[in-house]
Amino acid sequence: MDNSSGDSSGVGVLDKAALVLGALESGPATLAGLVGATGLARPTAHRMAVALEYHRLLARDMQGRFVLGPRLAELAAAAGEDRLLAAAGPVLTHLRDVTGESAQLYRRQGDMRICVAAAERLSGLRDTVPVGSTLPMKAGSAAQILLAWEEPERLHHGLQGARFTATALSGVRRRGWAQSIGEREPGVASVSAPVRGPSNRVVAAVSVSGPIERLTRHPGRMHAQALLDAAARLTEALKRNG
Repeated sequence: MDNSSGDSSGVGVLDKAALVLGALESGPATLAGLVGATGLARPTAHRMAVALEYHRLLARDMQGRFVLGPRLAELAAAAGEDRLLAAAGPVLTHLRDVTGESAQLYRRQGDMRICVAAAERLSGLRDTVPVGSTLPMKAGSAAQILLAWEEPERLHHGLQGARFTATALSGVRRRGWAQSIGEREPGVASVSAPVRGPSNRVVAAVSVSGPIERLTRHPGRMHAQALLDAAARLTEALKRNG
């Protein structure tokens, strides 16, 4: 018997599909993970996930886990309703101007993170990450942010082969921001903070990055507050329109 809860539209199959899609907002999940997150019976969760995969609303990562599918991005782009991207432009521009460094917004997709928006430093030495760039989840302050608040199973998996440790992620959760020094690329430092969706789950990481010579080996001391302010603005935009 299904043990799902929450508001119902009266169209059961759509309600179940929405539960499955919502469960994957913060990252990939196994079938067992979907069952736990949605309260659906295992056969029902499997049937819904396979059907959504057929329509490209879900996909699988390299470990066979379910992730949000490419059709969702296509629909969002066509409708122009990606509120995060709509809010990101002015927030990243302000962050760049306040810090003097290139600013980026990353979202997780499976075992990778994608730069979905950026505001580049206008002159001088900079860390350029073009929009659409795909980077690993194993290094960098944005990867730390996108992993730190994951469920234990996903957290353990994500730490395998990572350049950071469980202790480091504990520190990230405690202070609310992350920094990296030469983790992703030699000579580059970065600071990141979490952007949360209406359900309070981390849905993106906002970052600044640049040469260690400018950011120093303690970039968080210089820019953590600016990152937290930018993340708060993006979070508020999502909650206000959620």
